[in-house]
Amino acid sequence: MDASYKHIAISEYEYGLDENRIAKFPLSQRDSSKLLVYKGKEIYNSTFTSILDEISADDLMVFNNTKVVQARLRFTKETGASIEIFLLNPVNPNDYQLSFMQTHTCRWNCIVGNIKRWKGEVLRLVIHDLGISLSARMVERTDDGALVEFCWDEQEVTFAQVVEHAGEVPIPPYLNRSPEADDKMRYQTVYAKPEGSVAAPTAGLHFTDSVLSMLKQKGVQLAETTLHVGAGTFKPVKSPTIEEHEMHTERIYITIDIVDSILQRKGDVIAVGTTSLRTIESMYWLGVKVLENKLEDNVYKVDQWDPYTLSQRYTLNEALKALKERILEQKQGYLSASTQMLIVPGYQFKVAKRLVTNFHQPRSTLLLLVAAFIGDDWKRVYQYALENGFRFLSYGDSSILTRKD
Repeated sequence: MDASYKHIAISEYEYGLDENRIAKFPLSQRDSSKLLVYKGKEIYNSTFTSILDEISADDLMVFNNTKVVQARLRFTKETGASIEIFLLNPVNPNDYQLSFMQTHTCRWNCIVGNIKRWKGEVLRLVIHDLGISLSARMVERTDDGALVEFCWDEQEVTFAQVVEHAGEVPIPPYLNRSPEADDKMRYQTVYAKPEGSVAAPTAGLHFTDSVLSMLKQKGVQLAETTLHVGAGTFKPVKSPTIEEHEMHTERIYITIDIVDSILQRKGDVIAVGTTSLRTIESMYWLGVKVLENKLEDNVYKVDQWDPYTLSQRYTLNEALKALKERILEQKQGYLSASTQMLIVPGYQFKVAKRLVTNFHQPRSTLLLLVAAFIGDDWKRVYQYALENGFRFLSYGDSSILTRKD
């Protein structure tokens, strides 16, 4: 593939989004949102509960089952200065599940608000619900913030319990408001399981137990995978072309079950959200790396430009079978990997045929992904949404898009 994809101008992915079009709060009922349907040249307005009409019995829907953690911790210095510590990713141990299972101490990379006021002293926070004291010590400054060591004085309390009781819901910064009690439940999918995200996989917020049950009754296959969403999902593209933008890296967990589900698919694969889509597309490229012995130091990672430089001569089934063999060799039932893949116009999709997703910010990598999926029709889709009263961003309305081949 030529390198023209690197010269994509981000200014071409702009549209007018007024503040009043951003959904600041969720609707009272998850599945009562509007649904924009795009297939071929057709665009029409529906309701989310009618998504069943757009999905066939043989289709496979893939959901990201990550759980949002209470990632925002607020400490107050003795001087009265407020220091906000926002959890990014675990360092010691460097696995999300292991870190949340830790008792007494762990270390995380963090974004620190008001970091100039933190001169290195140990910060303390009393967690009355647990009857413990939490301390935070800055180990070192980093490019994004700081490496922070957390300690607490109760050996039987896990870090998961600490953040659950002491943290705040990390609602998106563009909502321009403080989190409320309802956000703890609503900024979370009903099927969330493993903790690790600092932002919700928002396409999944529309699904209720009722909608999921009706999909199962129809014969639609439902499968889950895990990508822990990082704060980088809100990182704007500031460079004039995409070549200078560094995509954020996120942790993914690939199970034998999700590989088998895709290998045994009968109908279309439908990704629920951009995170699910990036995960299942990354699975193909990890399989290619296995086949071509291109995994350096046995590190399972898809780099930003891998999908544009690696060989595309393998079929999806060939790549997934190679990946499955490698997972079986691990003898854990899953593979821990990471993806930095950036999907922009010119990318050739390997897995997903349809995508359920919300409406994304202008000049964002998520909008570039949508443009890669449906081509220049993204402009028609977004114009239709603006003209027909759709609500935008995380708590906004939904769409189901059919890929343009």
